[in-house]
Amino acid sequence: MSFDRSVKIAPSILSADFANFGAEIEAVEAQGADWIHVDVMDGHFVPNLTFGPPLCAAIRKHINTVMDVHLMISPVDPYIEAFADAGADVLTAHLEAGPHIHRTLQAIRGAGCKAGLALNPGTGVEDIDYLLDMVDLICVMTVNPGFGGQKFIHSQVEKVRKLRSMIGDRPIHIEIDGGITPETAPLMAAAGADVLVAGSAVFKGGSVQNPAPYGENIRAIKASVV
Repeated sequence: MSFDRSVKIAPSILSADFANFGAEIEAVEAQGADWIHVDVMDGHFVPNLTFGPPLCAAIRKHINTVMDVHLMISPVDPYIEAFADAGADVLTAHLEAGPHIHRTLQAIRGAGCKAGLALNPGTGVEDIDYLLDMVDLICVMTVNPGFGGQKFIHSQVEKVRKLRSMIGDRPIHIEIDGGITPETAPLMAAAGADVLVAGSAVFKGGSVQNPAPYGENIRAIKASVV
């Protein structure tokens, strides 16, 4: 997984057909997806339940790009090894999920994954200054975590701009999760983001039997940031 700052589209399988994940992933990758984003929710840290390590292990063999696993769970540390063993390339934990995020990031890297740090909309960037040398990705939530299909929170554009300045020349991805469309994507790319998570904006209008809309949707988002 080499580093570059080109804009990458990471479809969230939260918006895919739950009964057909393998075929959905293969279809969306064939249509131009750069990463595959997996939203793990525990019904405790966020008000929804989604996927665990067995699902991640099951879909791993269908993913040829990057398996980007976003842990919206608390506590995080007891599950790091299981998600790493399931094949995650990137494991992202929330700054707000526990009291010892430095230890969590160490554990993620120790398990052989790239370490991601997610920030909720109400969290500032001041608390991550001493963590920048521990992370490979910062995920800025542009909706409140827990559900797909929410409205984009515009105050996060300035947060991304500040983050990009703080990062400097460090090889750290800035990922945006929530409300990404051809209208909001250029705002985030201009502010410094390079990984755009999109769920309904990618999967709308298509299916495994008719995957062409996936490609049209991905190209529309990419075209908006050129």
